[in-house]
Amino acid sequence: MPTATEQKIIDAAVRLFASQGYDATSVQEIVQAAEVTKGALYHYFRSKDDLLFEIYRLLITAQSADMDRIIALGLPAAETVREILVSLVVSTAERVDEAAVFVRELPRLGEERMTDFRTERRRYHETFRAVIEKGQADGEFGSAVPADTVVRIAVGVVNQLPMWFRPDGEKTPARLAEEIAEFVLAGLR
Repeated sequence: MPTATEQKIIDAAVRLFASQGYDATSVQEIVQAAEVTKGALYHYFRSKDDLLFEIYRLLITAQSADMDRIIALGLPAAETVREILVSLVVSTAERVDEAAVFVRELPRLGEERMTDFRTERRRYHETFRAVIEKGQADGEFGSAVPADTVVRIAVGVVNQLPMWFRPDGEKTPARLAEEIAEFVLAGLR
């Protein structure tokens, strides 16, 4: 969990990266927006790249923890899929700027960090896929579409939210989440 100062730096970086892009944002702009010194920024982050990675890490760690918590409830597959999707959509919509930075700036990660990211993303996909496969094996879901395809489609829709979702739009994150979950579940029946 970030300290208050660390969170101020992260929040400022997210706003700036989302509005003007990673490359166009200077460290000086981040410290000014966060109202901290460069020394404070460098106390928590060795570089702007470290700050970018922390934005990714916080988002994917929270979403993975939510999924693990939901699976631990031991609900039937359909309820588990619904809860996972609702949690994923709501967390993405509520943190749309972070998600936009995540999607747009992902190629900026160095090889080591990209490997770490891919490992966590793979774990998320494999865990979600296992829930769907169990539902298919138990007959709760149809098996016309492979579980891996279902996960790729569902997560792909969520990854596109930063391109079109507007927090001030007509749909709340919760309503949108329910609609996306129902759409995916209808395809699985």
